[in-house]
Formats: sequence, structure tokens, C-alpha cells
Amino acid sequence: MALDGLLMHRIVAELELEVPTKIHKIYNLSENEVLFHLRSAKSRKNLLVSLHSVYNRIQFSERVYTTPEEPSHFVMLLRKHCEDGWITELKQLGLDRVVKMTVMQRNDLGDSVTHTLYIELMGKYANLILVDDTGKIVDALKRIPPFENTKRTIQPGAMYSDPEIQDKRDPLESDDVDPELSFTQQFHGVSPLLGREIQCRMQHGETFRQVMDQIRDSHYLYLSEDKNETQFHCLPLTHLGVPYRQFPLMSGLDELYYQKEERERIRQHTGDLFKFVTREIKKYTQKLPKLKEALDEALDCEKWRTMGDYLYAFGSNAEKGSTSIDVPSYEGEGVITIPLDTKLDGKGNAKKYFQKYQKGKKGQEHLLQQIEICENEIAYYEGLKEQLEIAGVNDAIEIRQELAEAGILKAMPSKIRRKKKSLPQYLSFVLENGIRIHVGKNNLQNDYITFKLARKNDTWLHVKDHHGAHVVVETDSPDETTLRTAAMLAAYYSQARTSSSVPVNYCKVSSIKKIPGAKLGMVALGAYKTIYIDPNEEFILNLLKNNKTVS
Repeated sequence: MALDGLLMHRIVAELELEVPTKIHKIYNLSENEVLFHLRSAKSRKNLLVSLHSVYNRIQFSERVYTTPEEPSHFVMLLRKHCEDGWITELKQLGLDRVVKMTVMQRNDLGDSVTHTLYIELMGKYANLILVDDTGKIVDALKRIPPFENTKRTIQPGAMYSDPEIQDKRDPLESDDVDPELSFTQQFHGVSPLLGREIQCRMQHGETFRQVMDQIRDSHYLYLSEDKNETQFHCLPLTHLGVPYRQFPLMSGLDELYYQKEERERIRQHTGDLFKFVTREIKKYTQKLPKLKEALDEALDCEKWRTMGDYLYAFGSNAEKGSTSIDVPSYEGEGVITIPLDTKLDGKGNAKKYFQKYQKGKKGQEHLLQQIEICENEIAYYEGLKEQLEIAGVNDAIEIRQELAEAGILKAMPSKIRRKKKSLPQYLSFVLENGIRIHVGKNNLQNDYITFKLARKNDTWLHVKDHHGAHVVVETDSPDETTLRTAAMLAAYYSQARTSSSVPVNYCKVSSIKKIPGAKLGMVALGAYKTIYIDPNEEFILNLLKNNKTVS
């Protein structure tokens, strides 16, 4: 479901607490997302505005985002008119999903200039519109020419007009409820989901005013999983009859949307890697049984040699046009029927059978090699798929880079030439005891931390029999807490993250060797030990939150 007007009311109320604040930097995270770095005397905040057709919203976010090297044209325009300006007002227009942000900036002459950003969060019509102090549109993220919408044109030079407001009542100011109409029909800002919740609560003794007061005073977001879909609002959705999770409002929005939109960001930064990897897995998975079938036939090639022998012994005089010939069996009484090619005589058919025998004999070794290659490709792409499931944008960019360097995909075009190749952006954690742990989330990172960053006596970990992260602990003798923390990281960033009692192998880095000719990230272990661990997502999230990560 999308945000409704009442939930927007609560979000804007928390945003208003930071006003006035200065816009320090502006970035586009994707073609539908703009990130404002805000600074004031009391805090620094990241204001995220998403204009996605499904995930559109405005919020403060504490997550880390990767910004593209090349800003979009619209973001360049926002930087010109809004960067280093002050947000002097931020308010919702009634209970519509429209937020008005007033920005005061000084031009090159030192004169004060005011622009307004209208953030319209209305599903597929979501838009971000920059308007000057005369009411003229400077530009918009999504332009709407007159032939698309005759009532409301969103084009540079056109006059801005507010979206059409329906004739409904404000639920925060009204106590009268018409039992003949739905809450959505009567009140602004009430979605069908919230309307069902209000009705349920009123049937259980609460008044309409009590429900509105709970919404007015709420600082939390409640998430409920219903029929494989996450439903949410700023009060518990009791009518769904399912458990709910409670988060501070802005943290809840991060929890709800971050991973969903991360895939969209990855697609825009790297091309559709998910689709490519899935297609490669399907291709090799379909190819493997055909190779095995061909191998079975090749291993059974002795029958072709036997048929050739029979034809040379008993059927060399067979004439063209015969479809088969019966010859006596070497093994005793009875006859054997041998199919013939009607275009060939007996000797020609015998020669053809010997050729099939030779082809099968030589093909066995080739097919065994092809089967091994096919199985390795399946394992490789399944590993990439697992890495993409937990990848951030930087991780996915590095996966794309790995495929480009291997000649599998073309490199993404870029107008900016980097003077120096950047290092893989692996994760690093400094524990309370001062020991540092490095975690690779893709093959480039794994290869780097294992063979370039780690010392020979450092401790190396990897989940057993599954694709996953290489983990390096900067000590040759980790204590139990450190070892279990490293094992937890190895298990969590692996294919076995949802399993229990996951086996994790560990050894000295000196025991790790590259496999000649193998794909990047594939290694062979010497002597090792195994520890069993239960992956705990809450533990990892706390570790990510409370430890400084560097890369």
C-alpha cells in the first residue's frame, strides 16, 4: 500500500522539527530518488525523497546510499537553485499527499531568492517540481505536457497549480461520522486500509475521536505481514489479526522500503544483473542434462563397434536399399537384427557404425570436460545470485566490474575516467577488544581481503558447502567471542543465512590457495577446523549499527 494523507501528516510533523535547516548537498540516488544532505546547528540529516510509482515517500533516512558519478540534469538544476540554501518552511497541503518545501538562497549578488519545491506523492503521478517566487515552474523531475494532461501542465515556464482537492472533511477536526458512507468517502487522508482499521476499532468500543487522537500522537510505524504483503500505518492494524513490528517512524520507513528500492537502484547503476544471472543459471541448468544424456550415449558406444563387426563378418554383401539385416549371434543360437541405412551397402553401414564408435570414444573425454565446465558455471552464477540477494549498490557495481573484466559483460559506459582503480569496498568491523574483522560480500572483495589484505597468520573463515563471504580476522589466535562473531558474519553473508547450526570452516590464511583456472573467489583449503553457529540477523544489524564500518 502507498502512504495515505494521515500517515503523511505524522511524517511531515517530524520533518518540521528540523526546520530551519541548510541544504548542504543534493544527489540523485536513482532516476526516481533525490537525497538532500541537511545541516543545522543541532543535527545533520539525510532527507530522502522518492518519486517511485509504488514506494514514493519523504523521510529522514539513516541508511548509507551510493550516489552516481554523474548527477542528472534535474539534480544539477536543484543544486544551482537550492544547494547552500535554507529550508525555511516545510508543510503538508491539507491532508493531501503534497509537501511544500520553501528554500531561501542568496544569489551571486547576495540578494535573497526564494524557490519552492512541491513534493507530490501520488502513486504513478508522484513528482518533484521546482517553482520560482512568481509561481512559474522552473522544471520538474517528470514533465507533463499539455497533450497528456489538459487541466494541469507541468513544464518549464508554466504556472504551478495545486492538485485538485476533493470535497471531504478533515478527520482530525471532525467528530461526526456518517454510517452510510465509507471513511474514505467522508474524510481526507484516509486510505481503505485505515478505514477498515477505524471501523474495526469502533466496533470494539473505541470512538472515532480516540482513533484520531492515537494517530495524531503517534511517533511509530507498525508493520504487519498479511498474505505475503507488508501492511503498515502509524497505529497497530488490529483488524488484520496478525502480529506486528513496531519501529520509530523514520526507522520503520527505512525498514519497509530500503531493500525494495535497493534492487531498483542496482538495476539503474549496473543494468539488470539479476535478470542476466538468472538467465545464465537457466541456460546452464538446461544444458547439463543434455550433456549427461550425450555422455551416457557415448559411454554406450561399444554397441556400435559390435554392430560394425557383425556387418563385416556376415553382412558385407548386403545391398543398398535394405532397412535391416539378420545375422547369427556370436554368443550362441539365435539371430541379431541390425538396422541399416538404405543409402549404403553392407560395408558402408559397417564403416558408419565404426565411425559412430570412434566418435563416441573420443567424445567421452570432451563431454566429461563440458559437464565439469557446466557444473562450475552453475555454481559460479548461483554464487553471484546469492551475492546479489544481499548486495548494496557498490557491491553490485563490483559484481558488474568482475563480469566485465572476465569479458562476460560489456563495461558500463561512463563519461568520467578514473585515474586510479578504486579498491573493493569490503566491510570492516572493529570489535570492543580492538580486533578488526574484514568481510567480503562479492568475489572481488573476497579475493582482495584474502590474498592482498590479509597476513599469512590471520584467521580465515568461510561457511562450509555453501556460497558465501570470505571473512578475515586480524589475529592468529582469536578468543571464543571473536571467533563466534566472525563465524556469525560468515554464516549471515552466505547462502545458509536462514539455516541453523551452520558449519563454518576456519584456518590460517596461509592454508588458503587459489585453484588454477577457477573463477574469481574460488579457493582450496588446507588444514582447517569447523565451528557451528546459528545466524542471528538482529546481532548482525546491531553490529552494523554500533561498529564503525570502513572500506
